[in-house]
Amino acid sequence: METLTPIQSPSIPNLPLFFLMFLIIYLIAYFIIFPNWSPKFRPEASSCAISLAHGTPALFLASRAIFSDPNRGFASINTNSQNSVLDYSIAYFLMDLCHYLIFYPSDLLFIGHHLATLFVFVTCRYVVFHGGYAILILLVLAEVTSFCQNTWTLASARRGDSRVAKRVYDFLSPPFYAFYSVVRGLAGPMFMYEMSKFYWSGAADDVIPRWVWVSWVIVVVMAISVSILWISNLWVEFYRERTGTILTKKVS
Repeated sequence: METLTPIQSPSIPNLPLFFLMFLIIYLIAYFIIFPNWSPKFRPEASSCAISLAHGTPALFLASRAIFSDPNRGFASINTNSQNSVLDYSIAYFLMDLCHYLIFYPSDLLFIGHHLATLFVFVTCRYVVFHGGYAILILLVLAEVTSFCQNTWTLASARRGDSRVAKRVYDFLSPPFYAFYSVVRGLAGPMFMYEMSKFYWSGAADDVIPRWVWVSWVIVVVMAISVSILWISNLWVEFYRERTGTILTKKVS
C-alpha cells in the first residue's frame, strides 16, 4: 500500500509575497484612501481595507480548494491549493496583528484572537500538513460575513459626521446582525460539533497529534463563543436604540 507524504513546496514564496501585498494595501489605505479621516478612525479603516482584500477572496479561494480535492475529509492531507489559501490567511493575520500591536497594543482580546488563529493556521500548514479541509471550512464560515462586517464597520465609524454613512449603518445593521447570528450562532457550532466528534473518535490521531486538534477545538470554540457574545451585545444595543427612538417620537 502506497504511503502518502505531505504535499510541500521546495520553497515558501507565497507567505512573504502575500504579506507584502497586505502591507502595501494597508499603506495605500492609510496614506491615500483615508488621509482625511480622523486619527481615531484612520487605522481602523485601513485595517478594514486589508480585511476586505482578504475576506471575500479567501472565501472563494478556500471554497475552490475544498471542492477541488476529491479526497477531502477531516484527516485528509493538505493539497497545494489548500496550503496557498492558508498562506494567504496567515499573511493577512500577521499584517493585522502588526496593526493592533502598533495602534491598539492594549486591545488584548483582538491580539489574543489573532495569535490563536495564527496558531491554528500555522500548525495546519507547517506542522501536521493535514486538516486543511476542516480549517478552510471554518475560514469560509468566518469570512462569508466579512464584506458586510467591514462595510458596517466603516459606516459605523463615520455615522456621526456623515449622513450617507448613517443611512448605510441603519440600513445594513439588521440584515448584517441576522446573517452573522445565523452563521456564527448556528452554522459554526454545527460544523464544530461534527469536527470535534470526528477528532474525539481518534480517527485522525495518526496524522494530527491529539495536542494539535485539541488546541484547534479549544481555539475555535472560544472564537465562536466570543462572536456570539459580540453579536448578542450588538442586538441589545440595537434594541435599545430602536426603543429609544420610538419613545422619543411618542414624547415629541
